[in-house]
Amino acid sequence: MIVRWMAAWVLCVYSLGAWAIAPYLQGDPVAGGSVQAVAGAVEAKLKGGGFKVIGKYFPRNLAGYGVVVASDDEMLDQVAAAGGHAILGAAIRVGVKADGSVSYTNPDYWYRAFFRKGFDKREAAVKSLQSKLENALGAGKGMGGDETAASLANYRYMIGMERIDSPKNKLNEFGSFAEALKTVRDNLAKGVGKTSKVYEIVLPEHKLAVFGVAMNDPENGDGEWIRKIDQQNSIAGLPYEIYIVNNTVESPHGRFRIALAFPDVGMGQFMRISSLPNTILETMSAVAGVDKKEAQSAWQQ
Repeated sequence: MIVRWMAAWVLCVYSLGAWAIAPYLQGDPVAGGSVQAVAGAVEAKLKGGGFKVIGKYFPRNLAGYGVVVASDDEMLDQVAAAGGHAILGAAIRVGVKADGSVSYTNPDYWYRAFFRKGFDKREAAVKSLQSKLENALGAGKGMGGDETAASLANYRYMIGMERIDSPKNKLNEFGSFAEALKTVRDNLAKGVGKTSKVYEIVLPEHKLAVFGVAMNDPENGDGEWIRKIDQQNSIAGLPYEIYIVNNTVESPHGRFRIALAFPDVGMGQFMRISSLPNTILETMSAVAGVDKKEAQSAWQQ
């Protein structure tokens, strides 16, 4: 009897750890039309649900797709308390299509990856956010692939690839948080590296900041590479981020960030954008104020 009980308990624990979680959830559709009009309808829903809309993004060369970015005060408190790379969880992204389709980042998926071992401590807040999003946008089925709860806590695409805390994330270091913040803001305003700002969230008292970065290069921009891996329907995976912790500017490594956002992409699809992590490094390094040759040298290390 005891043996059977223990076997059942082990199976239960394993099942919980192996439970598949999708990166995105479908929302209720809105009236179709222009993608800008769809984004406007979603913005109204988010504001009505108590969220703050902080940006919109319509990638170049990707007609009919867009992203509405929002923040939630309660989750920002959790992100601030966690600190470090958890600042990547400050923004909530909602994908929209001209046909009225809506999808949004699944809190249960993304915060397991961002909070890691601290997820259990903040699980109630994550569930509260998920309920709030469901009330505002609808509670549809998961989409975009899946990962297990256990794998998300220490996620990497495969052995030998980067995790969320990879030292390769570090781009530049400054004398102060204020100097780092000014550099990133100024360079995005100038369009350095063929970029532009989608959103920014700054928590000055915690010396944390994150920016959504539109990559607008005609050959390697977001609209181009997301099409190459056939992930337009997971548009809520964009935009890419650059972030500041204390006086250090960082950006998640491409082999981590792209795989996390698009877990159903196979190796063959990833090979279509094999040069993208290097391109992202150079682009984000430029935004961080790093010389191009220095960025290339860092990539080769």
